[in-house]
Amino acid sequence: MSSNWVKDIEDMQDKYGVRKWAEDPANKDKLSEFLAFRMDFLKEEFDETVTAWKEKDPEELIDGHIDLCVIAIGTLLAFGVDAQEAWDRVHKANMAKEVGIKPGRPNPLGLPDLIKPKGWKGPEHNDNIGLLPNAIQKHIR
Repeated sequence: MSSNWVKDIEDMQDKYGVRKWAEDPANKDKLSEFLAFRMDFLKEEFDETVTAWKEKDPEELIDGHIDLCVIAIGTLLAFGVDAQEAWDRVHKANMAKEVGIKPGRPNPLGLPDLIKPKGWKGPEHNDNIGLLPNAIQKHIR
């Protein structure tokens, strides 16, 4: 079994032609609708996952969490974003945070809370945005 989620999803999109469709210039004017579809898909799966939690169904809860990852990573890939690079940048920024108390956010469980230390810089993705600008600019809901 593979341990590379991004590659697995790339393989799935190659098999079903998702990225090929998104990259086809003939579909350029449909990218906004495609992004809206993917965002709705995430919300639908999230709602199903919450239902599984409320119904105390661990199998569906697991399935829902993985489906959310597949849809989210797949959306980035479909729009030409290097999802692994984006992941690495976000992970690096998260690992630069420190344990502390975040003012204004309750922490009733007393779990470690990650805070941004002085000088912390968030991840930048401006050179890894793929086709998203075209899809976002046209989207009005």
